[in-house]
This record gives sequence, C-alpha cells and structure tokens, in this order.
Amino acid sequence: MSDFSAIDHAHMAAALRLAERGLFTTQPNPRVGCVIAQGEDVIGRGWHMRAGGPHAEVFALAEAEARARGATAYVTLEPCAHHGRTPPCADALIAAGIGRVVVAHEDPFTEVDGRGIERLRAAGIAVETGLMKPLAAELNRGFFSRIGRGRPWVRLKLAMSLDGRTALANGESKWITGEAARADVQRWRARSSVILTGLGTVRADNPRLTVRLSVSAEDEAADRRPVAPLRVVLDSRLRLPASAHVLDGSAPTLLLHARDCAPVDLDFGSAERVGVEMVDDRLDLKAVLGELARREVNEVQVEAGPTLCGALLAEGLVDELLLYIAPVLLGDRANPLLALPLLSDMAGRWNLKTVDQRVLGPDSRWLLRPEEN
Repeated sequence: MSDFSAIDHAHMAAALRLAERGLFTTQPNPRVGCVIAQGEDVIGRGWHMRAGGPHAEVFALAEAEARARGATAYVTLEPCAHHGRTPPCADALIAAGIGRVVVAHEDPFTEVDGRGIERLRAAGIAVETGLMKPLAAELNRGFFSRIGRGRPWVRLKLAMSLDGRTALANGESKWITGEAARADVQRWRARSSVILTGLGTVRADNPRLTVRLSVSAEDEAADRRPVAPLRVVLDSRLRLPASAHVLDGSAPTLLLHARDCAPVDLDFGSAERVGVEMVDDRLDLKAVLGELARREVNEVQVEAGPTLCGALLAEGLVDELLLYIAPVLLGDRANPLLALPLLSDMAGRWNLKTVDQRVLGPDSRWLLRPEEN
C-alpha cells in the first residue's frame, strides 16, 4: 500500500464529505465524491447527485478546467470505464490531463471492477488505491452488499422502552420515543432504498412509510430532494385493507405475496404485486431480498413487528439494528421487541457490537451489528 501524505488524507476526507451529500439521492448508484488538487490547493470539487446525472469527476473537472492538467484527483470510488447513462469517467480524467489519481475503494460493479484503474494506468496516469478505504466502504455498504452478496443491506429500525417493550398489549405504540428520535428516523428512511413492513404492522398502525424531511432551498432549487423509498409490504395472501396508507399513491408501493396466491378483485391502486416462494407457511425471506436486489435495491430499512424482525434476525439476514430506547416502562404484558427461537444455553445467544451510540433528546439511539458482520 502507498504511503499517503497528510495532504492526501485531507483531500480524500473532503471527497468523502462531498460523497455524503448524495446520501439521499443517488439510489441505485453509489455515493461518490471527487476533489482535484494541485498540492494543497483544491481546484475542483464534485459529487454524484442523482442516478442518470453527471458523476463526481465530471463536476470536479468542470470546476478545475485547464488547471486539471498534471493535478491529482481524489475519488472515493474507482472511476467508471463503461458507457452507462453517462460516458466513462476514466476517459474524462485522461482527456483532462490528470497526472495522478488516488482511489479510496475499487468498484465491484461488473462493468467496472478494476477496468477504470487499468485504463488510467494504460494512459500513463499514476494510480494509488486504498486511502481511507473503510470509510468509503461504509458510505456505500448497501451498494457493496447488493453487488457482492446478491442482497441488499438490511437494517432493523426498532423503538423500545427500558424494559424491552415496543407497544402496549392492546397494540398502542404512539409514541414511545420523543420528537428528536422520530426526526432522526426520517433521515435513516431517506437514505434507504426500501422501507419494508408486514401486513400485521399495516393493520395495527396503518403507517405511511414515507420520508418527511426538510430540504434546503439550495437542494430544492437544484432538484436534490430525497428519492422516495419504495414501500414494500409482505402480504402472503393479499389481505391488505384498501384503506391502508401505503396504498395512497404518495410513494411507490410493492406488495410481495405467495406465488400461488389466487387473484383477488381488491383495488390496490398503483401498487405493484409480485409473487415469491413460501417456506414454512410464510414468504421466503431470502427470496424477498433476492427480488429486491434484482430491482437494484441497496439498503432496506425494516419497520415491522417482532415476528418479521425476529425471523430476519434468526435467519442471519440482518446487517444492523437501529435501536431507539426511551426512558419509560411499559410492563411485562406489553409486546416484546423481537420474537426469537428459544435458546437452550448462552452459547446460542445473538451477540451484537456497538457501532454508534448517541443521545436524542430524552432518548438514546444505538447502532448495533451482529458480531460476524
């Protein structure tokens, strides 16, 4: 690995901050940032704003203009080398006369996968890789999951009382957490490609599963509003009530049902219906995630009850838990956080590691991941 300088680190950190600006808008593409510099002086900045639009390198080169010749480009993901909806960025860097390219992370996408780096080196450009690679991978964990594992990154969003309960025995759950925690959930929804739930949650809470997030005047003017996540409901026998908010047309909705489910005459509006296989009298969760991956879904946020969330965790399909804890007690008859198989000994427990922990008003938020991930 190359010995990167303090200047290299500073410019790549800036490129990563630029990439993060596309957190809510680039689906299904990865979030990418680019900084072009001559030594300490930054002469071009860019970030990928929206799928189908120019890539980060194009914006940075446009700002740098002729000063790009001989400069160093810091890119958070390997420049593309294929014609997709936009021309190859590797060719743009070569044409601009860039002298050196520093790449944080290689692009595993089949059409790129090292070809961008090869093309740059073939043109005589010095290419170094791996600078701040873990941070670049973290920013695009959903994209890397879909390309590398054939399924999206799965996040469970859970809110509970101090005694581990999510709702009263009668189903009432509004609101366990305060306004700051609920506002934080909107940001996590906005970065997700899909918000997934089950029929039981729709019947009990009738959620809208939409993003309610303030947008700056600058982003509004530039049409950088968050991309509306796809709402996905697991409804094996298509028993979703017509009055459900997820059918209101305010965001796209997909109903996943049993493949052998008989046609019904109910009006599901504009919602799409797709059949998947059943396993043990419920939808095959691996098949569900496979269907979403085929639709280029990177990140799934699950907002569901203890049965569905517990099933995903028990099958090893959960990558992280976004857990909000409120300083309240609901009692032992209230609903539990997760429905998990009975353990016979402590060796079978689910061990989690803490990735992030913070206070949001009166509540706390924990980001947890299974230890094997």
